[in-house]
Amino acid sequence: MPVKQHRISLYVIVAVSGASVLSLEILGTRILGPFYGVSLFLWSALITVTLAALSVGYLLGGRWADRTTSFGRLAGIVSLAGVWIVTIPWIQGPVIGLAEAWGLRTATLATSFLLFFVPLAMLGAVTPYAVRLSTTAVESVGTVAGRLFAVSTLASVVSALVTGFVLIPNLGVFMLTTGVGALLIFTGAAGLFASREAGKPPLRTSVLVIIGLSAAWASPSESADPDHGLLEVKQSPYAEIRVFENADGRHLFIDHGIHTRVDTATWSSTLPYTAVMEIPEKYYPQPGRMLLVGLGGGSLVRRYRTDGWEVDAVEIDPDVIATARKFFRLDEYGATIFNLDGRRYLSTTGRKYDIILIDAFGSSAIPFHLITTEAFAVAKTALKPGGVLAMNLICIGWDDPLVAHVAATLRGSFRDVLALPMAEPPDRLGNLILLAGDREMETIPDPESNSELDPEWRFSPGYAILHAWDNRFRPAADGVTPYTDDLNPVDVRSEEIKLAARAEVRKYYRKVLPGR
Repeated sequence: MPVKQHRISLYVIVAVSGASVLSLEILGTRILGPFYGVSLFLWSALITVTLAALSVGYLLGGRWADRTTSFGRLAGIVSLAGVWIVTIPWIQGPVIGLAEAWGLRTATLATSFLLFFVPLAMLGAVTPYAVRLSTTAVESVGTVAGRLFAVSTLASVVSALVTGFVLIPNLGVFMLTTGVGALLIFTGAAGLFASREAGKPPLRTSVLVIIGLSAAWASPSESADPDHGLLEVKQSPYAEIRVFENADGRHLFIDHGIHTRVDTATWSSTLPYTAVMEIPEKYYPQPGRMLLVGLGGGSLVRRYRTDGWEVDAVEIDPDVIATARKFFRLDEYGATIFNLDGRRYLSTTGRKYDIILIDAFGSSAIPFHLITTEAFAVAKTALKPGGVLAMNLICIGWDDPLVAHVAATLRGSFRDVLALPMAEPPDRLGNLILLAGDREMETIPDPESNSELDPEWRFSPGYAILHAWDNRFRPAADGVTPYTDDLNPVDVRSEEIKLAARAEVRKYYRKVLPGR
């Protein structure tokens, strides 16, 4: 191969490898996020595995380069990394299932290692090996190394931006993962056949390419399947979104957690906690203005609009808003929707509300910045005098430490905090609503169920209202440390909650989405 062509080929291989590293790391949050939540643990695990793998790759690449300098070997390394990556959609399920019984942190770290360590290590070996291939004199090794590492890093920068901003939302996780693997296979194969070594029988590389491309071609992918109830599958900038419909109603899944479920005959919510979130209305003789932080499918918007309230809703994910409009008739409710982070909206809006409902917590993650002393202080400035804040939590039991910590944090801004539990028996996973305000929160009369479902059914919204109010209590938060922007270990506390939520979600998923 001519020297110039040789150098260009090496730069291309190094650039593609560097871009693939960052793309794979970001894809890891979408491959594992629906199962473990995109939390501090997941990011820490992926960064740890990435850096450890690159370190091992640098060592191996340098050692291999000292033993033999073969363009064919470099091409084979790149192709082999690609083959591994295109198999990730195939092995993802078994690997996650293998780690299912382990704790959240252990499972997150183990699955990150098993899925990504090997291809990342191979990609890490590319640049030091390319440095050896490009060096013709000891005097130039520094310049050569600097150029190649600069090319690799610059490609990583571009890849990080394009992967998150463009590719994942438009291509989806499985297609992009397969595409990254296929690109590496093609790059390695093209580099080999363009080199002088192409005259040798490249049997092993040819077999490798065929296997890899066959796996890429047959790689599992997902798309809407209305005939089987799957109306939408979408990768948003923030999460995986699914809309599914069966005899139980129409569901909105966000990162495999159920955020909305409605009866399509009435479009009323069949999730009991939404009925309990109506209780703040009882503090007002006439409808006023309500703010909802966390839209979901818009069930709470519908409930309050039906009762005559003016409703604003804030949702950070534009695709959630689009999904609510397309599949849950959001536009018919006449609410004002803001595409913005909830805390950002609260800190910048000039509007005042009688009620603020915070319903932004799912089974995959707890937005830590919405449950701090500073966040609640900002929320209070958006409430009218005597206004009520209600927050939906998912916790394990009525006395979950998370309830005490959030209640202690709320008491830094509000005079009274009341808990409305829903789980039965009291030690199981379930929703719990916290009410907070500068008033006595028990001053309203016992609410009556106005559910559209049978209130005698134990798990109906009607029963939930009566059960939650009859079992109301003030959380024992004395001596409990409030959460702040500076110190907020909610990810540690939520580990057990996420595991329990994931177990229940998987059971439900197997029922409504066979094969998942």
